[in-house]
Amino acid sequence: MNSESLVKESMRQVMESNPKLKYLFFGGKGGVGKTVLAGAAAVALAKMGKRTLLASTNPVHSLSGMLDQNVFGKATPVQGVPNLWANEIDTKDTIDRSKQEIREKIGWFLKFAEIKGKADEFVESATMNPAFEESAMFENMIDIMFKDEYEAYVFDTAPTANARRLLGMSSVYSLWVNKMMESRKEAQSLRIKLSYSKKAEDEKDPLMDYLINFQGRMAHAKDLLTDPALTAFFFVTLPEALPIAVIRRFINWFHEFGIPVGGVVVNMVIDKESVSDQADEFVRNRIAMQDDYMKEIEKQFDGMVRSILPLFETEVRGVDMLKRTADLMFA
Repeated sequence: MNSESLVKESMRQVMESNPKLKYLFFGGKGGVGKTVLAGAAAVALAKMGKRTLLASTNPVHSLSGMLDQNVFGKATPVQGVPNLWANEIDTKDTIDRSKQEIREKIGWFLKFAEIKGKADEFVESATMNPAFEESAMFENMIDIMFKDEYEAYVFDTAPTANARRLLGMSSVYSLWVNKMMESRKEAQSLRIKLSYSKKAEDEKDPLMDYLINFQGRMAHAKDLLTDPALTAFFFVTLPEALPIAVIRRFINWFHEFGIPVGGVVVNMVIDKESVSDQADEFVRNRIAMQDDYMKEIEKQFDGMVRSILPLFETEVRGVDMLKRTADLMFA
């Protein structure tokens, strides 16, 4: 089977037919090459003249290692690629700031409700939720998007299950905020009724102000993440059973949440033309296996494959290898 026949619309054609596309996300099962392909896409966009930011929302960062330069904690110009900046988001700093914000909000609530106690007593339990880190990372991600300092953003996301929760948080948060606002209004109404003075009516409610602001913030985030003219999520797979199964399951979920799916990129395909008939049996068996799974990819993702990238003779590390990958990815 001719692998290239799988590509009905290439990455370059996707970009050309969607000139306003601004937010590109790359995800998939761990170990499929998300960071490399996000980096290659960012290099390609920068070469097109777009002021581009490559950012990692994966708590297990690898951008600095891939780029051979330190990009941790702040947007840093990528050496050798004009128009490109990279940022490994500082998860610890994000979490610390989120804890401080929660401490302030709980303090507001305790004062407003006239409950004696210290906010610190509640912060630990509020931040023990396993999804707290993802929530903090989501906040940081949308902060970067809202600042609107770049013409294009490429996000290297966590493995797909985490990316699913991360990008779905705008919808989950919206439901939560609406419920909180209803409860807050009921509490305020009851407080006024039980009060002997008009002070309760005139008193400002900082927590309600925060919820209203947060509601608008989430609505804006959802607008950006679900706009097919601006956003696209690209799934990365290998010609192997498990990565294919993972993205097949999650593509439907992304459609349900309204997050536009840009397509599928197939990575690490062995170039058969470079392998002789006398090649080791192990290599020939791997090629036969990949051929079978390429047929499965054609069946499962017909019309969605945007690029097929080879298994290189060396690791993709440094700007030169990223440029090589970008040229093939956007051929």
